[in-house]
Amino acid sequence: MAASLLLGPESTGSCAPAQSGGKDSCYNMMQCVSAGHQIVALANLKPPESTGDELDSYMYQTVGHQALGLYAEAMGLPLYRATLQGTSLDTGRAYAPQEGDEVEDLYRLLKLVKEKEAVDSVSVGAILSDYQRVRVENVCQRLGLQPLAFLWRRKQEELLDEMISSGLMAILIKVAAFGLDPGKHLGKTLEEMRPHLKQLSDKYGVHVCGEGGEYETLTLDCPLFKKRIIVDCAEVMMHSNDAFAPVAYLRLSKLHLQDKLTNPALPLQRECTCSAEFPRDPLSCATEECEDTEKRPLIWIPSSLPSVPVCETWASSARSPSGFQWISEINTNGGNVLEASHMGLSSLKDQAQELGLQMSDAVLVHLYVKSMEDFAEINTVYGTHFLSAPPARVCVQCCLPDNASLKMDALFCRPSRADPSSDCVPEKTAMHVQSISHWAPANIGPYSQAVRVGPGLFCAGQIALKPCTMQLVSGGATVEAQVSLLHVERVLDAINPGTTLAHVLLVQCYVTNRSYIPIALAAWAGKNEHEADLAPVTVAIVPMLPRGASVEWHVIAAVSDPEERRHFAICQENLPYQVMLHGVISSCLSCAALSLSLSLAPIRAAHEVRDWHEVSNLIEKALRRATDELPMAPHQLAALCCRVFYRGEEPDSQRLQEGLRTILKDVWAEKPPALVLVPVLDLPRNEILHLTFWLSL
Repeated sequence: MAASLLLGPESTGSCAPAQSGGKDSCYNMMQCVSAGHQIVALANLKPPESTGDELDSYMYQTVGHQALGLYAEAMGLPLYRATLQGTSLDTGRAYAPQEGDEVEDLYRLLKLVKEKEAVDSVSVGAILSDYQRVRVENVCQRLGLQPLAFLWRRKQEELLDEMISSGLMAILIKVAAFGLDPGKHLGKTLEEMRPHLKQLSDKYGVHVCGEGGEYETLTLDCPLFKKRIIVDCAEVMMHSNDAFAPVAYLRLSKLHLQDKLTNPALPLQRECTCSAEFPRDPLSCATEECEDTEKRPLIWIPSSLPSVPVCETWASSARSPSGFQWISEINTNGGNVLEASHMGLSSLKDQAQELGLQMSDAVLVHLYVKSMEDFAEINTVYGTHFLSAPPARVCVQCCLPDNASLKMDALFCRPSRADPSSDCVPEKTAMHVQSISHWAPANIGPYSQAVRVGPGLFCAGQIALKPCTMQLVSGGATVEAQVSLLHVERVLDAINPGTTLAHVLLVQCYVTNRSYIPIALAAWAGKNEHEADLAPVTVAIVPMLPRGASVEWHVIAAVSDPEERRHFAICQENLPYQVMLHGVISSCLSCAALSLSLSLAPIRAAHEVRDWHEVSNLIEKALRRATDELPMAPHQLAALCCRVFYRGEEPDSQRLQEGLRTILKDVWAEKPPALVLVPVLDLPRNEILHLTFWLSL
């Protein structure tokens, strides 16, 4: 049983107000106890006496602070209090510690509590406020504490009903929204206010849990209380007598505790709410082993290929007008894992700097490891290079040479325009949620769940971890395929509300067994019931995934109208080979994705043998036809990356690389893509090579 510290009264930003001893901090405590944590202490930052009850702060709400002494006594817990000294200095999306900022008051208080009580985690009642979450996570990271935010991104109407039915009784002690009348609504309980809040939500979009700053509450009773708080005397204080949305609060002048003769509250819920949307029944798709025992011929690549110089053109892509640039083929040879990690990341940093890029410009990293057992050591080095707003990351084990520990490639974005204030400059936003919740797996490591740059949404790879425990779900590949895909959906909606799988342009699925391919494809196809014209899936079989998962999804999406985006398909065939190419173009015309598979044709001449020249002609023709389909002029289009999945038993990768370079140079003479070769265990039936392309203006 883990010990937890309650960060309460809850500290929130003005965009997601909650108050000292409010419903959110209290109900999150109840969730922590349900999850097996022990609440051992309370912490509170109170306003200076000279400022009164209402403090003008981006981070903290202080109305109702008079009740905190009774709050602690009602729970039978020690209360640590400190006076706020700082102000809101750093109000950006990210937070960098600086003396005089009010966040540092929180740091000092929690540092004291950790020293006194030996706590290891913090209960945080954040629901929607990134401002608060980022700052609390920053403090927790510096102190080695784990934030627990079980209310994070819960559906507010459902959450409010849960709070009321759980036995939590809270009253409104501040109102600040159209439709909330100080004379009528201050002092009312949540249960009394629920119908009116629902009506305001339907009419005006008011957040029923007060996440838009509409109201604040004080908890008077809940199942965690040994005594209930009684308000004897309170005075309505007008803070702003606005005609449409007056701001007023209750000044609590007299309160006392009352014994609870019986505890009418319902027992704490032990059912994990993050499992509510997890699949209960297996997919109806075929889950049997794929019968594909026929030995597929390898493509024959002659040793006398045209020579294409290995230069920075192939180590990196051209930079697109919007600032995107890909750096590829960061390989390490020899040395132990730590040495290889330092070498690889230093090489990535050096190449980035040569191109005028910084590591902080990284948007997405693909990390391929020789052995997943080495991941922890690699991650310790990796984290030293990405300290804040880290890029999204995909990590899988693949069939690297014996002398290689890892290989990497990375997408960066730094606008190439001289004028940084130009409208074309995309803004980078990283979503790095480190709090344990019921929403999606926390990214405790140095990577973000997703990064948005302009209309592009770049997600991290998702496996089927249960968010509240960070353990792999039970049920095998069938359940994993659906749960990990559900995480993808939640991450997309969080980084840009309203984004769904219909916005995805490029999707890759890694599985660890051939029998999981139909399961993964069925999970993706099952989304077609709600999302028409989903992007095609690239599937690769790899030796191992993080945490021993069976399935991992990775997607790149675009914020645009999914109904207006364009799909096209191209087929080139010359027995025994067939090339199928699928393209998806975003409606905003800022990016596109191509997925090309080289397969044995379904009907082929027996014992017929073709060489690489036939294969290369098919691939080149398909790519040239694809560029004709794209609405961008060739000089505008940057083919940023060509990722090539091939069976590890294929011929010498160097010759394969040279052969593909020749094709890409012919098709994209001005802006050829960075080339990434990924040796995998196997590909779906009949596939010999699979190429994916990401293209950008």
